[in-house]
Amino acid sequence: MTTSGRDVLVETDWLEKHLATPDVVVLDASWHLPTQQRSGREEFLKEHIPGAQFFDIDELSDEKSDLPHMLPSTVKFASRMKEMGIGDGVRIVVYDAAGIFSAARCWWTFRVMGHNDVAVLNGGLKKWKAEGRPLEDGPATKRSPKHFTPRVNAALVADVDDIKGYVERGGTQIVDARPAARFAGEADEPRPGLLKGHMPGAKNLPYGLLLNSDGTLKSKAEIDAALAAAGIDAHAPIANTCGSGVTASIVALALAAIGHPDTSVYDGSWAEWGLPENDLPIEQG
Repeated sequence: MTTSGRDVLVETDWLEKHLATPDVVVLDASWHLPTQQRSGREEFLKEHIPGAQFFDIDELSDEKSDLPHMLPSTVKFASRMKEMGIGDGVRIVVYDAAGIFSAARCWWTFRVMGHNDVAVLNGGLKKWKAEGRPLEDGPATKRSPKHFTPRVNAALVADVDDIKGYVERGGTQIVDARPAARFAGEADEPRPGLLKGHMPGAKNLPYGLLLNSDGTLKSKAEIDAALAAAGIDAHAPIANTCGSGVTASIVALALAAIGHPDTSVYDGSWAEWGLPENDLPIEQG
């Protein structure tokens, strides 16, 4: 498992065969939009892939930030990984309940922290269950503590100043993964108090266009076609954005799967850019 090509994904049959492999760690990173009123942790306790640990995107974040699930400090991340028994040299497979959704954010987080041997389960728990594969319930099985060494890859992260620079000077494409109505400013954001619209010059690639109905990632040809239709050049620099950095990670995952593993994600995304007090440039339509 590497971070080039479609090796950023693993299939359900591969994972079932490797559940007992000592250096393979399975993580359930299920997370739901605030409007859905669902708890990934509570659902994990009811059913999860055998041996999986729960990766809480909201808890494993920067507790000093008012923005949702911003990247944690390296100290906090390394400490939590040690507690979960995730150390250097392990292979990580991440999944979520939707198919491919919040697992992509977890995948991106590990890569930012310098751990590249990480992949997303193609189709996630949705496909796993549809195929009748084994499940278990209850708390995660306790793993022995392991040492995790963070080596931050800052090139994979964009902040508000980076995005302002891209808006003003160009040179890097801003790809917005939100649904078209939110991008155009025709629909409200799920988080109250945010302005509507998008960053000037941004290109809209709704993340759903990259996924099949069973929650798996579309083929390279289909992803290439979606990029072309949105006017995006995968060979040129890209910064991905969305509502809060979750679905932007799906676009980053899709780009990695077709051979472009080094695009960045704007961590604050619209949760930061759309705050009225930030007085940042916004377009609609």
